[in-house]
Amino acid sequence: MKYSMQFSDAIHILAYIEIYQQTDSLSSDMIASSIETNPANVRKIMSSLRKAGLILTKIGKAQPTLAKKPEEINLLDIYRSIDGETNLIQVDPKTNPACVVGANIQDVLTETYSQLQATVEAEMEQITLASLLQKLAQKEVEKHPENRELLEKFL
Repeated sequence: MKYSMQFSDAIHILAYIEIYQQTDSLSSDMIASSIETNPANVRKIMSSLRKAGLILTKIGKAQPTLAKKPEEINLLDIYRSIDGETNLIQVDPKTNPACVVGANIQDVLTETYSQLQATVEAEMEQITLASLLQKLAQKEVEKHPENRELLEKFL
């Protein structure tokens, strides 16, 4: 089973960009350090976010910004920027058509997964980057009150 962290990393990048805007901490190296990945992976994800219209970047300058307000970016937007129209759950296309289960499971699961996909997408549309930033800021200030000033606008 393929397991991708890119969706989580994309959310992380957007939150990082918004929190550290107007600082010198926006290079792909700095963002990669926060995610604990390599800068090439950050640049790849940022390219997808840029193509989806979620961030703005300038060549030669480490000053990415959000292209929209955090309240206008939802989890579905972010997910689609990374995985396109790929469903969250995939049906195994290789089953034995001579088997009672194998001959029918794909149709049954396709219908079931379509219902789940619609439900999850509707929920993802309701969760904004702004709401995640608020939760992140609250948790950080609880743990490290000295960072309140940096995060004040998200509380």
